[in-house]
Amino acid sequence: MDDQQLLRYSRHILLPEIDFSGQTKLIQSSVFILGAGGLGSPSALYLAASGIGRLVICDHDRVDLTNLQRQILHDTASVGELKTDSARNTLQRINPEIEIIPLARHATVDLLNREISGVDVVIDASDNFSARHILNQACLDHRKPLISGAAVRFTGQVAAFDLRQSDSPCYHCLFPDSGDSDDPGCAVMGVFSPLTGIIGCIQAAEAIKVLLEIGETLHGRLLLLDGLAMRLRSFKLKKDPQCPACGSASAKK
Repeated sequence: MDDQQLLRYSRHILLPEIDFSGQTKLIQSSVFILGAGGLGSPSALYLAASGIGRLVICDHDRVDLTNLQRQILHDTASVGELKTDSARNTLQRINPEIEIIPLARHATVDLLNREISGVDVVIDASDNFSARHILNQACLDHRKPLISGAAVRFTGQVAAFDLRQSDSPCYHCLFPDSGDSDDPGCAVMGVFSPLTGIIGCIQAAEAIKVLLEIGETLHGRLLLLDGLAMRLRSFKLKKDPQCPACGSASAKK
């Protein structure tokens, strides 16, 4: 690190759990974020500020006025722009030293397999079950840690699936794929603006902890937040031996 980097990241370097070596590792790390909306915005902002060397951000959508209540990567001037372009512009202003790779495309199986193979951690900040399940499968195939988040109305959730470990549950263990594409999100149900910030920030924190192998992550746990009562609950997750994505049935595919 040069003198400017030492200053920029000094508050991380002061933490014995991170120190110079940990910050150097963050600078050399890469993270894939699916979604540049309510969850992806705070996740990307804090990962960029923390010095993650390479951020790959995938989102096919454009900024809409209704997004601005919670999607803090974007502002009024960016309405109509591709979210990935708006995200890149914001993140480069925050930290011009890092590399931002914008992917303004739908999250197809081929794209996810290609991109996820070259990153260290994956953040699921998407807003539909179909994307979450193909992302989960790509992370399983490439054995990448997956940090999953969701928020609707006043309820949020975060879970970490360390798919480098053979005994780890996966997203499909928690939410089996029923084939039902009906996934009413915040456009129908509404969402409390700060809730997406809280959940997205937890996702960023978990990604950094996984990268640095520090603390206790949410691996094998589901964290639920009731934003109206401001109460947190945590539940243990177990691998489903019959899971068609990661269990014994998957080996027969």
